[in-house]
Amino acid sequence: GGREANQVSDDYRYQDGNYEGYAPNDGYYRGGDEPAQEEDAQSDVTEGHDEDDEVYEGEYQGIPHPDDIKEKQKKRAPAVADEYRDRAELMAERMEDEEQLAHQYENIIEECGHGRFQWTLFFVLGLALMADGVEVFVVGFVLPSAEKDMCLSSSNKGMLGLIVYLGMMVGAVLLGGLADKLGRKQCLIISLAINAAFAFLSSFVQGYGFFLFCRLISGLGIGGSLPIVFAYFSEFLSREKRGEHLSWLCMFWMIGGIFASAMAWSIIPHYGWGFSMGTKYHFHSWRVFVLVCSLPCIASLVALKFMPESPRFLLEIGKHDEAWMILKQVHDTNMRAKGEPERVFTVSYIKTPKQVDEFIEIQSSTGTWYQRWLVRITTTLKQVWDNVLYCLTAQYRMNTLMLAVVWFTMALSYYGLIVWFPDMIRYLQEEAYESRVKIFDDEEVSHFTFNFTLENQIHRNGEYRNDKFIGMKFKEVKFEDSLFEDCLFEDVTSSETFFENCTIISTDFINTDLYKHKFIDCRFINSTFSMEKEGCHLDFEEDNDFLIYLVSFLGSLSVLPGNIISALLMDKIGRIKMIGGSMLISAVCCFFLFFGNSESAMIGWQCLFCGASIAAWNALDVITVELYPTDKRATAFGILYGLCKIGAILGNSIFSSFVGITKVVPILLASSALVGGGLLALRLPETREQVLM
Repeated sequence: GGREANQVSDDYRYQDGNYEGYAPNDGYYRGGDEPAQEEDAQSDVTEGHDEDDEVYEGEYQGIPHPDDIKEKQKKRAPAVADEYRDRAELMAERMEDEEQLAHQYENIIEECGHGRFQWTLFFVLGLALMADGVEVFVVGFVLPSAEKDMCLSSSNKGMLGLIVYLGMMVGAVLLGGLADKLGRKQCLIISLAINAAFAFLSSFVQGYGFFLFCRLISGLGIGGSLPIVFAYFSEFLSREKRGEHLSWLCMFWMIGGIFASAMAWSIIPHYGWGFSMGTKYHFHSWRVFVLVCSLPCIASLVALKFMPESPRFLLEIGKHDEAWMILKQVHDTNMRAKGEPERVFTVSYIKTPKQVDEFIEIQSSTGTWYQRWLVRITTTLKQVWDNVLYCLTAQYRMNTLMLAVVWFTMALSYYGLIVWFPDMIRYLQEEAYESRVKIFDDEEVSHFTFNFTLENQIHRNGEYRNDKFIGMKFKEVKFEDSLFEDCLFEDVTSSETFFENCTIISTDFINTDLYKHKFIDCRFINSTFSMEKEGCHLDFEEDNDFLIYLVSFLGSLSVLPGNIISALLMDKIGRIKMIGGSMLISAVCCFFLFFGNSESAMIGWQCLFCGASIAAWNALDVITVELYPTDKRATAFGILYGLCKIGAILGNSIFSSFVGITKVVPILLASSALVGGGLLALRLPETREQVLM
């Protein structure tokens, strides 16, 4: 009995573990039986160990902080599985995590600094933005030449200009939404690859339908790239650098316009550049131009392969280690460039938000491969659609609606006037051309051979007997109430040439493009048509083509001062004042268009308008990025950019319909839209001091 009592007493005395002896697992204390450690062994064990910093169990450590007690209790409490928790509770926890992450990430980006890495990414993404600027101008430049190769009617030409904007609209919403689910880099590569492949292919196809399809898919790819570019780059920028450097990035859109104008000016007029394969396949200079315009997209696609994914996106989906490695890469790259390679990246842990979404898919052992892919695709598209709806929830509804109106009014006026300016210049040129028309009345010509070009002429009440029209061209020629008897038309090409109320007797038409629709209310007696030309064979050089290229070149170059001013002042005066001020100044510029009665005046007012409005575009890009959280940022940008393209389509259609009729409606519509959008923009929240959520 005594031995048992002593044993219990010993166990009680040494259960706190503070006794310096060794206690085996059998519960019996044998401290006296163990040999003491040798001095050398003790020094080996304790080498590098500071006894002053050692905290022993049972040693007094001060009064614990209440937050520490709660944290320990939370860890010791049995965890409740997420599937048994309310979704609202999970979302509240995620929102709290995202707020903590936003501030921590801002501090991390500041520690990484702004240097070589950001500038490298700046040029890579700038090439992608340059490709978007090129795409807007390509169709307008190739239309005059493409209509010769493809015999395009007015409706076909209008559809070709419209189809690119439709593709951009769909691509912005779809690929922008996917970028919030699959990643910025991956979706940007997909966008650029689609654009490069179909832009390249469109330069070789011959049929109008296939060419239209290629431009549609090409527009879809490049439309998806712009929302991703701004979301991607903004997530590598600190708060104090974001507005300025996103504005600098916008300059590449201007460079794209300058590049397209310069290439069109230097390539397209050389109509003979290219090759032919038989009579069916022709590769002319405008196709070379389309090919060259795909180079910025291809260059960006190659360079992007060497850039990392956005660490902010990776943190959002719970990939902590990958995000940490990329941020360390950013830090080390910038520090080496600054000559401070010894600087250590001090961040060891980054907050990751609570993961709520579940990605459901069929395992490889169940279902076929296409069933698994179908589930993946439908699940991803559902998540994209949920993101779209999220932008209209109570928290973001008002901002989204106001931004939508501002984007739409800006696009309606800007793209409408950008098309209206060249159309007005072309109209003024046509008026001047028509004023120089030559009119011939009651002329009688017989036994004469016409083998030269007739241009800008009207022949009334003429009589042509035994005349030959061989190997010649008609351009803007009209015959009214005339007689053709025993004449021969052979190897004739024509443009805007018509015969009205004419009598044609015993006349042969051989190998011409004088089709039936060019004879209006005419009478044919013993006349024949044989070997009519197929396709379009017109090769007249348009004298005003170079002026259209010059107008686009100057319009693109004129935004340079606005880009510089917006970049320097974006973080000083704020996004809201920049948008409102720029749109109101642009509206004032519209009123000066009433005084544009010559080509030079129209070019001057176009440059002024473009230079004033570019600051609003830059500020819109910045505030759209900053108003939405990371997992909705590209989706929201895509929605608004898609709406912008709807405004562009309406602007093109409405403004071009008034060319030659009146200037009042386009000018009043553009200025009213700009004033309304500018005043509404002043009610948006300022985001200059806001961290990226």
